[in-house]
Amino acid sequence: MAVQQAIRFGEDRRKKSREQDAYYRIVITLNSLVWLALVVCLILFHFARPEMVSGVQQFWGIDGRTSWSPEYMSALIRLLQVCLGASLLTMFLRSRRSRRKEDHYGVNLFILAGISTVSLVTINSVLLA
Repeated sequence: MAVQQAIRFGEDRRKKSREQDAYYRIVITLNSLVWLALVVCLILFHFARPEMVSGVQQFWGIDGRTSWSPEYMSALIRLLQVCLGASLLTMFLRSRRSRRKEDHYGVNLFILAGISTVSLVTINSVLLA
């Protein structure tokens, strides 16, 4: 009776393919955006780090930045926090839907959360030192 009632009020979601499920598409889109944000974090890290002053620069008296850029570092920390929060949110959303044995949990989310956490801890230890 419950199955007939679910079918009567709308299409049974278990018969939809994953690609047609809006919830699944939202989770995949969020996951992709968080990975893209991690790539942006790598770009921010490149511009935030101190410049390497070469021998030619020293010879010609060209100054190079020897400290971390505070503007880029604050943006990097904020974006890493967003990455960590969004990856944890995506893990939670996937855990609410993935209940069957054949559903994959998404190891890439654990990797993303691990990279974000290690990066935040490392940056905070460098800034405090």
